[in-house]
Amino acid sequence: MILLRHGQSEFNLHFTATRRDPGISDPKLTDLGHKQAEAAAEALGGEPIRRILCSPYTRALQTAAPVAKRLGLPVTVTPSVRERYAFTCDVGSACADLRIAWPDHDFSAIDEVWWPGEEEHDHHIEARAAHFRAEMAALPDWRETLVVSHWGFILAMTGERVDNGQWLRCDPTEPAPAGIVWRAPHVSAAKP
Repeated sequence: MILLRHGQSEFNLHFTATRRDPGISDPKLTDLGHKQAEAAAEALGGEPIRRILCSPYTRALQTAAPVAKRLGLPVTVTPSVRERYAFTCDVGSACADLRIAWPDHDFSAIDEVWWPGEEEHDHHIEARAAHFRAEMAALPDWRETLVVSHWGFILAMTGERVDNGQWLRCDPTEPAPAGIVWRAPHVSAAKP
């Protein structure tokens, strides 16, 4: 299957510059994020994708839109591929609001409030990714699936960090990555 990280969001733009949570709930894509989504749609246009699974966050839905349009496929929204809840950007939008904004998407797998109320620990997202990995491995057509997701979920699935708009392949029949490093080690300045 292919894992695609959403394009740059308003949160990503501000957090990258300041390393502080800017307090934006369920942020939208920036202009650059929309360009990254279009570029992903172009790059993935020739792939044998027959299913699109997407996180319920707006930034992921906006990223999935040009891919779905290009491939003529519906989008199935599932909270199992959502981001690790750790910042304000991980407060989502209510399912009723999402249904209005995205009437053609399948929201049958999500509750009205589908995001957690408190920070999700590393082992929780790793367990969620392991469960998703097992579900996908059981499907005969997992190779034809695109998953539009987030940095934390993709890290839990692959052990790799990906940039906004970047995608990679993932074989769910292979073992999950061991020893995921969630936080980069602190590097101190070398003494002269």
